[in-house]
Amino acid sequence: MSPALRTRNRSGRASRIRPCAGFGILAPCVLWWGCAASGQRQLPVEAAPPVTVVELEPSDVPIYADFAAQTFARNLVEVRARVEGYIDRWLFRPGSEVTAGQVLYILDLRPYEAAVEQARGNFHQSEADLEFAKRQVSLLRAQAELASAQANLVKARQDYERLVPMVQADAASKQDLDAATAAMKANEANVNALEANVDQVRLTTRTQIDATQGKAESAKAALRAAELNLQYGTLVAPVSGRIGDSLIPAGGLVMPNAAQPLTTIVPLDPIWVRFKVTEADYLSWSAKGQGMWHGELRLILADGCDFPWKGRIDDSLNQFDPKTGTLELQGRFPNPQHTVLPGQFGRVRVRVDQRKDALIVPQRAVQQLQGIQVVYTVGADNRVVQEAVSTGPRIGDGWVIERGLQPGSRIIVEGQLKVRPGESVKPLPYRAAPASGGTAGGN
Repeated sequence: MSPALRTRNRSGRASRIRPCAGFGILAPCVLWWGCAASGQRQLPVEAAPPVTVVELEPSDVPIYADFAAQTFARNLVEVRARVEGYIDRWLFRPGSEVTAGQVLYILDLRPYEAAVEQARGNFHQSEADLEFAKRQVSLLRAQAELASAQANLVKARQDYERLVPMVQADAASKQDLDAATAAMKANEANVNALEANVDQVRLTTRTQIDATQGKAESAKAALRAAELNLQYGTLVAPVSGRIGDSLIPAGGLVMPNAAQPLTTIVPLDPIWVRFKVTEADYLSWSAKGQGMWHGELRLILADGCDFPWKGRIDDSLNQFDPKTGTLELQGRFPNPQHTVLPGQFGRVRVRVDQRKDALIVPQRAVQQLQGIQVVYTVGADNRVVQEAVSTGPRIGDGWVIERGLQPGSRIIVEGQLKVRPGESVKPLPYRAAPASGGTAGGN
């Protein structure tokens, strides 16, 4: 309680004066009201929040679709032995590049070298027999004997012809004529026999020549087979490509009918990819008469990077898979640096359409609100308006707007989380960050 003020009245007597209760209440109120009025005058008006916007402009854009894909080698070759033998050496490093004709394995060649020598000897023997048969020694001997018999027959006839007039003139005895006649007939019979013998020897000689020639050709073929077996004892790369590991070590036995190959070689340039499309996609693209069938393919690897070389569709299967309802397509990509290997997974990007006058908004500008896609736009009075939209294919980091927006609309890209419809904002131009990946995406 405040101390009383002491004064003196007219009679000179002291008196106590108390403060006024009303004044004590009024003073604090006056002071508070003055402070409040002063604060209201000093509080600044809240500024409009800044947002970044992009103005929609129609443009022609290609539409792409992505499909899961896997690489494979079209001409994968299994290296197998053609002859049986033990591996003496193998002359490659697993995972290295080999060229066609490069030596990979060498078997123990000694058995095959011996077989070649034996076959060569048989061939030379058959050649000698053939040469002897071709000389026709027996036929020449028979022909000589026939010629001698024919000469004797001529002499016998001459003797007979000389004796006939002499016997008629009684200049020679009839006995001499009979002897000449018998000698002539004997020589005629001998000539006939030798002529038949010549025919028989000629036939026999021809048969012998043919048989000996057949043996010579068989021996030649056996020699060639032995030489091939010797050649097959050295296994070379049938194609160029990257070779795998050796499945049989040095000293191991290899057989032509073995279940597993010695190793495999995969050609890496070109590299092939297989991917599957749905029946709806197939019918849609076929109806357009162009699209993916004659366009370029892009391969996106597992790390998200674009493969630098473009590919094309070369093959497709002849029927849909009834279990999945898809059709397998196969594309071919140049792979000169052999960076892509068979069995890798990735995505194939295919151009499937060309959209005219499309409106593209950044993906970050589209929000989901109770199952509805919405964007925030800035009107002419810089107030926020909420718009429901329907998006289509993805183009890079943006969406194609199918319905809900018009060209010239200003779309809020950044800052939409701190504004509400009807609120005033300060629009700033949006600058997209440089794209690190491809410029197009799939559905």
